[in-house]
Amino acid sequence: MARRAIRSDRLIAVLGVAVIVLGALALWFVTQGSGGGLTEEPASRRVLRQAREQLGPAAEVRLIEPGRGRVVCGYVAAGRDYLGVGFISRPNRMLLSEDPLNGEFRAMIATDCPGFPEPPAGSVVVD
Repeated sequence: MARRAIRSDRLIAVLGVAVIVLGALALWFVTQGSGGGLTEEPASRRVLRQAREQLGPAAEVRLIEPGRGRVVCGYVAAGRDYLGVGFISRPNRMLLSEDPLNGEFRAMIATDCPGFPEPPAGSVVVD
């Protein structure tokens, strides 16, 4: 009995069609809004999550202002009895005004949140 072999040009064509179909399916999932579970977290929820990671579970957001792109700026506090500190939040990082990188914080505020309000010295930022 003769053994039947798969020709290489036919195999290449079948694999090419499979890649095109999988690419079209991936594009369809992304454009339908499902994103395969890769939906973007709202800025307010992201800021609260980042603040609680850095300041503890009692952290609260005092002010949020939109910046350029996906950046938001504002004030957070470690709890109701604490002074608010400035922050700049990107999707993967939150930088506080009291961090050792104060120069970087000021440069980011000037670039991404030019209208960021400064509170009066020593005052408590209220909601």
